[in-house]
Amino acid sequence: MSKSALSKSIRAVTGCSVAQADATVEAVLATIVDGVKTDGSFRLIGFGTFAKAERPARRGRNPKTGEAIDIAASTSIKFSTAAALKKSL
Repeated sequence: MSKSALSKSIRAVTGCSVAQADATVEAVLATIVDGVKTDGSFRLIGFGTFAKAERPARRGRNPKTGEAIDIAASTSIKFSTAAALKKSL
């Protein structure tokens, strides 16, 4: 589902305007990102947990040439589904 489809779904359920639904989607996503940045994770009970994932630096291989390359350390976000969400699917 895209952000616009989520916004459209919110409008259908709540009857709010396009601008209000778009602002709501943006606010929810910004809150999740801020929660992960400040606390390291953001948990929605019954849905899942967004958590910061640290990847260490490592050696890799260029698949085209086979040459060894250095891959820098990075930070990303991982998502773990809640048991209730898994059961509902």
